[in-house]
Amino acid sequence: MAVHAEGLVAIVIFYLLILVVGIWAAWKNKNSGGEGADQSETIMVGGRDIGLFVGGFTMTATWVGGGYINGTAEYVYLPGFGLAWAQAPFGYALSLVVGGLFFAKPMRSKGYVTMLDPFQQIYGKRMGGLLFIPALMGEIFWSAAILSALGATLSVIVDININMSVIISACIAIFYTLVGGLYSVAYTDVVQLFCIFVGLWISVPFALSHPAVASISVTATKEVYQAPWLGHILPSAGWMWMDNFCLLIMGGIPWQVYFQRVLSASSATYAQVLSFLAAFGCIVMAVPSVLIGAIGASTDWNQTTYGSIPPMENEQSDMILPIVLQHLCPSYVSFFGLGAVSAAVMSSADSSILSASSMFARNIYQQAFRQTASDWEIIWVMRITIFVFGAAATAMALLTGTVYGLWYLSSDLVYVIIFPQLLSVLFVKGTNTYGSVAGYVFGLLLRIGGGEPYLKLPPFICYPGCYIEEKVHRLTKEVEYFTVQKFPFKTVSMLASFLGNVAFSYLAKYLFESGTLSPKYDFLDAVLSKHSTEIMDKTTLVGKDNINLSEMAPVRARHSTALAGTFTNTEALSDEGDSSPESINEHD
Repeated sequence: MAVHAEGLVAIVIFYLLILVVGIWAAWKNKNSGGEGADQSETIMVGGRDIGLFVGGFTMTATWVGGGYINGTAEYVYLPGFGLAWAQAPFGYALSLVVGGLFFAKPMRSKGYVTMLDPFQQIYGKRMGGLLFIPALMGEIFWSAAILSALGATLSVIVDININMSVIISACIAIFYTLVGGLYSVAYTDVVQLFCIFVGLWISVPFALSHPAVASISVTATKEVYQAPWLGHILPSAGWMWMDNFCLLIMGGIPWQVYFQRVLSASSATYAQVLSFLAAFGCIVMAVPSVLIGAIGASTDWNQTTYGSIPPMENEQSDMILPIVLQHLCPSYVSFFGLGAVSAAVMSSADSSILSASSMFARNIYQQAFRQTASDWEIIWVMRITIFVFGAAATAMALLTGTVYGLWYLSSDLVYVIIFPQLLSVLFVKGTNTYGSVAGYVFGLLLRIGGGEPYLKLPPFICYPGCYIEEKVHRLTKEVEYFTVQKFPFKTVSMLASFLGNVAFSYLAKYLFESGTLSPKYDFLDAVLSKHSTEIMDKTTLVGKDNINLSEMAPVRARHSTALAGTFTNTEALSDEGDSSPESINEHD
């Protein structure tokens, strides 16, 4: 297949459009934020003046990425899975609803800048650094996975060099993120989401009307060329289905890409509304992907230019969306769809790279190492890390074949480690650093113990119902054995992490306050020295609502039942202080 000049022209035009919009947004960024505003904070949260229109688009575009539209089409197409197992659209939509109902308001009303701020405020800088690890892994591996998907998609339709296409796409996303921060990311997301919507919907009618495609209303429930695309859930797989669905709903909340948009809203109420708008957008944007997957399942591939062997038997089911665009649509239509896929990839990659650099610059560099760092210094740290993390994601997309496995594992760690920690720090009265460490360890061991087939990581815990399954590759005829865990061990790991956090927090509190353990053993300064400069919870010091952290002073630790006041987080649910950014880095 030769290089298609029309396709290259279409992609070049699209990339130039994105670049122009990103540069324009960067120029707009320089004129925002008001007098005396920290430029670094403006880059991270857009001056906290992102409106409903742009905010709704950018939050939706962050979820509707290359993996979202490709993965939804793939599962609808796969025999034995179908729409019943295409959980991402409904799972992520419900995740946004839950985030809007319970998490957006307390996070925005307290004026945090990153997702890790409450952890460092309550659990200390060291624990914040530990929680940064799974958060960073999730963002980097996610970016690498979707860049890898972009290269494969471009090679299917345009037949250009995969490495070159990935590098150019990554460079464009890194460049406008580098110069404009959240403003560039948000405004380019508006253009990208529009391109995704138009590009995919233009392709659907042409694919549906192809003579090789049977009626999708018939193939939904009857077997024509393969099993019905509505799919079904076997009773034996019910717990696995629920485990994955819970992972999407609750594991989709504790991501910096989500809270970056929540914290950029002009008020807590706006932050909630943005979440609800994005939930609706996720469902709407999944419809063309579902239809394309159904079209793939309804096609007699022997009547197409693809060949007599279906994509599934060629082990190309993950590429069903670009295959449908190429072989069932006119070439000029497939290029529109290609632009949509490229848009989806870039709209997610830029967000993840900015999120990772924001957490590093603020919570690791500034909070842990350089509390006196100037605003200019923080900006340059962000710029350097945007480039470094972007380059790392690009290198992984090009050089490793296990990038999807790494992302699956890291997203599981976000679910089983960060989500219960976030739940505890915002809503549970009395958790401390000892409980946080215990919950971290429990979640990590129980999840890693279940293994990861994509990484060929064998389990050392065989949960109830586990068994060995044999897989024979259709093309290579290689035989592979892996362990199937039907038990919902991911959700169980998350619950164990949460309960471990609460139980060990109260145990440590009791042991130190009752005098059972000497104060010298409080080496994390988490109970008796709760008011030290390491952990700063403003709600324990004064009664007024609008106190700034800069007004705090160290308080002498003492044994007293009054210490119970230390363990309160009720202000997380307060409506007040909606638009007052606070700093948690005033003390060394």
